[in-house]
Amino acid sequence: MNIQQRLLTFVTRSNWVLLVSVSLLGLLATSPPFARGLIFGGLIVTVNFHLLAKTLKKALHPQHLTSPNVILVKYYIRFIISGVIIFFLIRQQVVNPIGLFIGLSVVVASITLATMVELKKLIFKEAV
Repeated sequence: MNIQQRLLTFVTRSNWVLLVSVSLLGLLATSPPFARGLIFGGLIVTVNFHLLAKTLKKALHPQHLTSPNVILVKYYIRFIISGVIIFFLIRQQVVNPIGLFIGLSVVVASITLATMVELKKLIFKEAV
């Protein structure tokens, strides 16, 4: 398995692991609005990541080469829907905005973690 596939697999799995971990920690240690922010933020960003990966995989498959415009339209539709959901969650005071912000950082954290793991493998592979 090449490095790109390993990174994608790691990020995809760690998104869900981080989401569940952060959600459970939030439910146990914080107020309900903050925990809901963690959960909703993590769900929004994780689902968006999976839909983007699916769109790109399908669009870049040799039999189904899709126009870049179609990819961009799908991206902006997801972006607008996410923005509307976030707006209503904050406007209706369903979530704590700081908890939502932390929840929205789940994918960034998993990408950072995947990068650090691959760098560690690369550095220790060079040392041997």
